[in-house]
Amino acid sequence: MEQGSDALGELTQYLCKKRGRHTWGKTGRQQKTQPAVSRMAELHIQAKLVNLLNQDHIQLRNPPYTTEDSEAGQQSLQELAVNYAPIVCISVSEVASALESLRSQAVKSGMGNKTYRETCVELFLPKDLKKYTKKNYYLETQLDVLAQDIMDRITEQYGLKYIQLIFKGKTLTPEKRLDEQNVKNKSKMMVLRVSEPERKKQMLEVEEEKKTQDQSVQRTQKGFQILSERDGTDDPATTPFLEIADQKGNPLKIPDSKKKALILAMGFHEKGRALMKRKQYETALGHLLQADDQFAKCDSKLLNTVDNYAVLQLDIVWCYRALEALSYLDDGKRRLQMAEDCFHNCYGDQQQRLMKIKGNTRGEEVLFLRLYLLQSILAHMVGKERQATQKLKQAEDLYGRLCLDPGDIKELKDLGFSEQEARLGLRACHGNVAEAALHITHRRQEREEMKQKEREKRRMCVEGLATLRELGYSKKDAAWALLQTDGDMDGAYRMLLDSAARTNNTELPINQSKVEQLTYPGFEPEVALRLTGENIQVANQVVLPPELLSPSPASSLSEEPSTTSESAGSGSQGEAPMDVDLVNEVLEDIPLHEEDYLDLTLEEESEVIDKMKSYLYKNSASSS
Repeated sequence: MEQGSDALGELTQYLCKKRGRHTWGKTGRQQKTQPAVSRMAELHIQAKLVNLLNQDHIQLRNPPYTTEDSEAGQQSLQELAVNYAPIVCISVSEVASALESLRSQAVKSGMGNKTYRETCVELFLPKDLKKYTKKNYYLETQLDVLAQDIMDRITEQYGLKYIQLIFKGKTLTPEKRLDEQNVKNKSKMMVLRVSEPERKKQMLEVEEEKKTQDQSVQRTQKGFQILSERDGTDDPATTPFLEIADQKGNPLKIPDSKKKALILAMGFHEKGRALMKRKQYETALGHLLQADDQFAKCDSKLLNTVDNYAVLQLDIVWCYRALEALSYLDDGKRRLQMAEDCFHNCYGDQQQRLMKIKGNTRGEEVLFLRLYLLQSILAHMVGKERQATQKLKQAEDLYGRLCLDPGDIKELKDLGFSEQEARLGLRACHGNVAEAALHITHRRQEREEMKQKEREKRRMCVEGLATLRELGYSKKDAAWALLQTDGDMDGAYRMLLDSAARTNNTELPINQSKVEQLTYPGFEPEVALRLTGENIQVANQVVLPPELLSPSPASSLSEEPSTTSESAGSGSQGEAPMDVDLVNEVLEDIPLHEEDYLDLTLEEESEVIDKMKSYLYKNSASSS
């Protein structure tokens, strides 16, 4: 996988459908070609053999395993296969095949093989070609040729009449050159055999799906861009407004420039999670990667204080698992490490910070369950069975603690609570039904009080804004002052008067060096300094909320007010009907409960645990 800025583009290209493949998650596809398990087992076998080869200081690209003509030294390879087969508990023929694959890769990627490095692409042929026994084939070609020319050569050489070339999950367009489609030397392409009608149909379906995915991303971005530009000063009865809130729904005051990026990041994340719940992993991954791109624009200090970014990394790798994006193992490992580091920074090494803020840590344990499962999968796929077994044991222990009695959930539902509330409440209260009922009731009251408070605050802001504008203040200055005083019109008026007194009613140029010194500049950096007499300390204290001074749990998008669909859809005055539709569309995927991201049924997790146990314990039994 290419590193750096190309990662987003490469992974987005991966999102086209993998026709006829069975995925590890519950995606509903039927198996038609190579099974998912065999591909994973193949990687596992190669990883174990690589470890043995390294221990024995054997280089397969050198004699006697490779001849001077770069051909396989059959006798030496067979002897090596016979020696290694009992160690890895696999048949001699399978070991021999894997060794030949590793040898071929070593020869072709050798530093001395200039032809391969500069003029070859690697082909993965269909498994049902009985005439050929090797797995990989290398085709010498220039990159300024049409993909159709390559397809014609493959047809002539291997007798395949109707084929498609798949590169990084994307079907290559025959009428375009290889280099125009980002194919490079040493690139790997899959050759997929199809019937002529099927080929045309699949190409149309892939193009249509890609178009649909692109449109979904664009509509999501546009909808949240509209919401990010609203400052909460419009009529709350008609204009939905998003605030970034902490775990308990308390609004966080975020700099305007950072707030827009955060709303886009969190909006894409919520849309991606909604698609994950519907098992639409390809489209979900596209939205999650967009969220990752937006989070990169935010201050690292802010990202280290909330767990949103860590949860996003988990969700991305969970999609890799469901899509069997095995070629992104290195990226998955990097993301899981980022997630683990962020959890420790946010929660504390022993989750003491989380306990101090919430009073319990059981809800967040579902995140660690997924983390340990994914770490187990990645460890297994690179041959680290001891680490894989250890992580699976940690996951199983958490799973046992987090599983709930269906009867307890039913009992809480009979009391009028939702299934989601029941799951979250029971986990927070260690499965005690009575305590869970009290916990849920208390949280409902807290949310309602918060909503009432925010409605009143917005009403006062709207009325105060109208009054201050009648007094001659600009909407920007008036809105800033009102936001800093929590809607107190008298306090905002005094702040504006003090600012006017300092500047003698003239707007003097602001010292730009002071703007750069602001840790979290306010509504506008210049406005924040002007209204505080260019006092950097005061400007920072005015806009920096206590919640950002110490690590806290995830912030969330809070839709305020809670309006009917009719009032929410009307939008602000003069807003285009299409914009109203976009806003309503993205609002549908914002969960009503602030802990929705912790509400896992554990059905998928149970399936993954069973699969990993079958892999690991089967290997363990074979070794004993």
